[in-house]
Amino acid sequence: MGIIKTKEEIEHLKKAATLGEDCFDYICSKVKVGMTEREISQMVSDFFMSHGASRLSFDTIVGSGVNSCQIHSTPTDKVICEQDIILFDMGCIVDEYCSDMSRTIFVGKPTEKQKEIYELVYQTYLNAINKIKAGMKANEADSLGRKQIIDRGYDYAHALGHGVGMKVHEEPLLSPKREDVLQEGMVFSIEPGIYLENEFGVRIEDVGVLTSSGLQMFSAPSKEMVIL
Repeated sequence: MGIIKTKEEIEHLKKAATLGEDCFDYICSKVKVGMTEREISQMVSDFFMSHGASRLSFDTIVGSGVNSCQIHSTPTDKVICEQDIILFDMGCIVDEYCSDMSRTIFVGKPTEKQKEIYELVYQTYLNAINKIKAGMKANEADSLGRKQIIDRGYDYAHALGHGVGMKVHEEPLLSPKREDVLQEGMVFSIEPGIYLENEFGVRIEDVGVLTSSGLQMFSAPSKEMVIL
């Protein structure tokens, strides 16, 4: 499989992404105060396996409260509490192709700071999706997320995105160090995030394909914050 995906490959990737969206909707209907991160992570795995996935594309991340500020948080026995923020990063493999999706939700009313950070991440996500075009260099694409967040005084801790296919991390890498030219048919993630040490983190991530008319996403977050 090459870096430029065929129509058939794109359909497989869309199918995996759709299952990811279905899983997220299901999890949101089940999460409640008193559950643990591990229990929620197991629910994610069980849903994927019972709805056509062959396996997970990576170990599920469920980080609640202060654990959400860890970019690659491992689910623990921490109990979900009122006013918790929960960061999910989850993916599955369907027909040998991967999905990769991140969402951040709130249990109870978010704080003003959480609202501000979430909105910044969401607007950065939209800015990148709307402005990335074929012919743009990878570092130029990365800057569409990085600059918007740094200009507001926050650190940007990882690349804006990465290729997704039969592996969950492929080329291209949307990084400040990469000058690869983005081409039609490339499939990659857009995943801006802000992580405030000892406080909380917010990440939004979806995968899409680059076309002649821009980046077409396979899945998308709700325009409204998800508050349980």
